[in-house]
Amino acid sequence: MKVRYRATAGLAVLAMAVAACGGGGGSESKKPNAEQSQQAQQQMAETPAIDINPKPYDQVKDGGTLTLAIGQWPSQWNGNHVDGNQADTAVMLDPIMPQLMMADEKAEFTPNADYVTDIKNEMVDGKQVVTYTLNDKATWSDGTPMTWEDLEATAKAQSGKDKKFKAASTDGWDKIESVKKGDSDKVAIITFSKPYPEWQGLFNRGTSHLFPAKHMKTPETYEKDYLQKIPVTAGPFKVEKIDEGTKTLTLVRDDKWWGQKAKLDKVIFRAIADPSAEVNAFANGEIDSVEILAGNPADLKRVKEVPGAAIRKALSPNWRHITVNNQSEFLKDKSVRHAIAYAINRDVITQSDLKDMEWPLQTLGNHVFMNNHKGYVDNSGDLGKYNLEKAKQLLDAAGWKQEGEYRKKDGKEFALDFVIPASVTTAKTEGELTLAMLKEAGIKITIRPVPDDKFFNDFIIKGDFDLVPFSWIGTPLPLGSMPQIYKTGSESNFPKASDPAVDAAIQAAVDETDPAKAIQLANEADKLIWDMVHTIPLYQRPDIRAVKSTLANYGARGYKYYDWTAIGFTG
Repeated sequence: MKVRYRATAGLAVLAMAVAACGGGGGSESKKPNAEQSQQAQQQMAETPAIDINPKPYDQVKDGGTLTLAIGQWPSQWNGNHVDGNQADTAVMLDPIMPQLMMADEKAEFTPNADYVTDIKNEMVDGKQVVTYTLNDKATWSDGTPMTWEDLEATAKAQSGKDKKFKAASTDGWDKIESVKKGDSDKVAIITFSKPYPEWQGLFNRGTSHLFPAKHMKTPETYEKDYLQKIPVTAGPFKVEKIDEGTKTLTLVRDDKWWGQKAKLDKVIFRAIADPSAEVNAFANGEIDSVEILAGNPADLKRVKEVPGAAIRKALSPNWRHITVNNQSEFLKDKSVRHAIAYAINRDVITQSDLKDMEWPLQTLGNHVFMNNHKGYVDNSGDLGKYNLEKAKQLLDAAGWKQEGEYRKKDGKEFALDFVIPASVTTAKTEGELTLAMLKEAGIKITIRPVPDDKFFNDFIIKGDFDLVPFSWIGTPLPLGSMPQIYKTGSESNFPKASDPAVDAAIQAAVDETDPAKAIQLANEADKLIWDMVHTIPLYQRPDIRAVKSTLANYGARGYKYYDWTAIGFTG
């Protein structure tokens, strides 16, 4: 299902100086040997799937305030909207908006009884039909009962049929033929025109959350009703205050909540754009958890020394990459994009970024499956291997001839910009690393810092970049990310890449109902995505968190969805 983007350091930037790995991508650069690769694979196997300090509900004390930091403050709180498709936004919506199904650490889904009492998935007259029976008690915060119409409105908005709805992803929604009322308003019968194997990801954080029908029915309400505000909720917490000045969201326990009472009195989310400031806030006791980002071993060392801190790690479906703008003036030629891929040494970047992070130094060779997924195959082929001479040959053949320090064609210099969030110091270092690598191929790189809060909406979404680093934050259902990110016309296909062969291969994979065959088809599609050079994968992103040791049921969650009623403190 839908994946989300992250922009903060380590999630969206590379780190360490070029010299740390033996040169800027040149012939002297180090590559992992067989022993190192085997060691990385062993470390990957030993990294846990989840690390959240699990405690039974009755062992968590009542009350208390949990204060957390987020990297990017949203303006659009409709998580279905392309402008609201931020990982931080989803995190803040989890305690206050419905998730109809929950995933565990094994990526297995079960119905969320707080919202649905029964879900049936069956074939009826040759078509897939999923019937949701909503909890009779499920009610929106404005007093409106939650009904089948909420599912219908969301499905229509996300279907892609009306382009005025700026959906972050239409995957799965575009296969819904109808949403009809069942025996009562609490029963929604969803019929698919084609089988959809990842249907479990609909109406939960995998696709954003379920929103009220009246706020999803028209493009105008879809666009404006959750813009800089959250008018209606339905969860164990409710909104006490959105403070645009301090960029703080304060949630309090909702006494109208019909489910298990939340242990915490209050949850506060503070926007702290600078990762080093987050670490400082944790060390000073101002926040209760901090993510330790790739390229910041000093931060890891520091939080280990904080009294009462615990370090929690897990493998997550999240990955780091560089997106390549296929519509850029200089990058429209696929052979030139191939040259860029050959000229970037992914092993150097991975080793430098993860150095001393106590994380496996393993480069990612797949756009769909993570290193620890059963479907993982390294599909990178020759394009995934650093080859400066091949890059030069392709550029020569494309008419970009070396003239002095850089290449030119028809009198124009080959110059690319590398967009980074301004406050992230490791982003600047990453840009310098890439600059040094591509300079050896005769390509000029200009590092372009932009305001953190405008990084995605004003630059990435609008296509105002040549190369840009960030991370996709995945879900337990990876196939749905393919049409969202790589298919022609998707709102989240940020480089505006287009290849009919890729589109057909993706469609074949997401239409396949046999899981093993679907994995095979997805890997075949991935080979074509590599050839398109839409995105250059780097590595499976570390999920390393420092937390107060008394914080229960929270930490490095891997594939699991949090139960916000059970999160709290043990002492």
